Amino acid sequence: MATPHDPEHATTASGAGASAPSTDRPVVVIGGGPAGLTAAYRLAQAADPVIVVEQDTVLGGISRTVERDGWRFDIGGHRFFTKVVPVEEFWHEILPPEDFLLRPRMSRIFYGGKYYDYPIKLGNALSNLGIIEAIRCGLSFLWVRIHPPKDQSTLEGYIVTNYGWRLYRHFFKTYNEKVWGVSASELSADWGAQRIKGMSLWNAVWEPIRSSFGRRRDRSNQVTSLIEEFQYPKYGPGMMWERCAERVVELGGEVRMETSATTVHIEGGLAVAVTVEHGGTSERVEASHVISSMPFTALARIVDPPAPAHVLAAADALHYRDFLTVALVVPEACGFPDNWIYIHSPDVEVGRIQNFGSWSPYLVKDGRTCLGMEYFVFEGDELWTMSDEDLVALGTKELAAIGLVDPADVEAGYVVRMPKAYPVYDDVYRDNVDVIRRWFEECAPNVHPVGRNGMHKYNNQDHSMYTAMLTVENIHGATHDIWSVNVEEEYHETADASAGSRTSASGATGRDAPVLPRRAG
Repeated sequence: MATPHDPEHATTASGAGASAPSTDRPVVVIGGGPAGLTAAYRLAQAADPVIVVEQDTVLGGISRTVERDGWRFDIGGHRFFTKVVPVEEFWHEILPPEDFLLRPRMSRIFYGGKYYDYPIKLGNALSNLGIIEAIRCGLSFLWVRIHPPKDQSTLEGYIVTNYGWRLYRHFFKTYNEKVWGVSASELSADWGAQRIKGMSLWNAVWEPIRSSFGRRRDRSNQVTSLIEEFQYPKYGPGMMWERCAERVVELGGEVRMETSATTVHIEGGLAVAVTVEHGGTSERVEASHVISSMPFTALARIVDPPAPAHVLAAADALHYRDFLTVALVVPEACGFPDNWIYIHSPDVEVGRIQNFGSWSPYLVKDGRTCLGMEYFVFEGDELWTMSDEDLVALGTKELAAIGLVDPADVEAGYVVRMPKAYPVYDDVYRDNVDVIRRWFEECAPNVHPVGRNGMHKYNNQDHSMYTAMLTVENIHGATHDIWSVNVEEEYHETADASAGSRTSASGATGRDAPVLPRRAG
């Protein structure tokens, strides 16, 4: 498979028709997250004038580190692992080695009052399920061998085919529905396939048997597994982006906080300026290029003259999944060794629980840790609009229901809401993204969308950074197709047993998106 640097991935749409950066007109970067700051740093290194505008008080986007009363929270949990070599080099260019910790990857599934290893290990799973339920699961798997689901194009059908109905209901159904807010029978199989690629109940049984007989396994055909350790900035991912912003300023760039981009002005087929607002005061900033990591939908709505009706309709048809964390301070003894625990129990609404002390001891205080209760929501729904006090009470109640922490041990609580955390990938999102993308390429080719929300694309932090790197190269004359970043079906965190490196043999950079049914309204 070709990489974005290969000629077959070249495109004139990424850079043609747009001039190189001007010495008197800066590149305006909208958004101070990983993509925006990566682009700004690369531009500043090249001595290009650059201005970053970030509407929030905190840098990093969803990769920020939130601090409350000396506690630090990672919003979502960000493992610093990548198969993209330039991205890893960038991380270590920004932060020195002493600012990185090498952390073990550990996560489990909570279901039915017990904890299951993840990835699922047969012995552990069968032991927890008990002999009778284990037999039922085995019979359920044999049943689908004879009577497979009629529709295997859905996530439900795909997993049932590989594990049987009972294991599907135990380990897959509830969590996926919490995350995406729809039934697993409406999710695409393609997304699930990359996460359990080559894995099935049959393989889980057969692999240990082959090992026990001492047969030499062909590692090139070995079932992939998730990475076992990862790098992590000791004060959380936000320190990466705070330091990156400092480096931008040191190199002559500007970073303006609490500043919103309100209008992108287009004249003669190019963006020529951006109107920004800070503290109620507006300013028109002349621009040679605009790099945007703001939501693609919002970008389409702020151009002047306005985008045509079909482009605005495409923007209106794109949606987002939102996210909130309830962080609860508890004694260190109430923590757990996992980075996070997946909560598959349908009896509580929490989807995942972080132990920030397991990410880094620098995020917490001596003798205590902080547990992050993660809820996947839609902005405006019951959980999103609940008061902070009620959310802390809910998180405390659900910790007790799971059996992790006695409510009396919860010493303090904080709530962090993250709107537009995840673009929704419904069955027509690609068409709508393509409409907006093509319009910008034709009518303002020096406007460059980058990153997850900026491209409405299923990007990890490293993918977002890579789109920014390639975009800066395009501004300087290259013709990379940044839309080819992260299109492979290989899961981002699977280890490549044969290659022995962080770059897969195919040059894969990422993962595919979970295609959801279209939302009404």
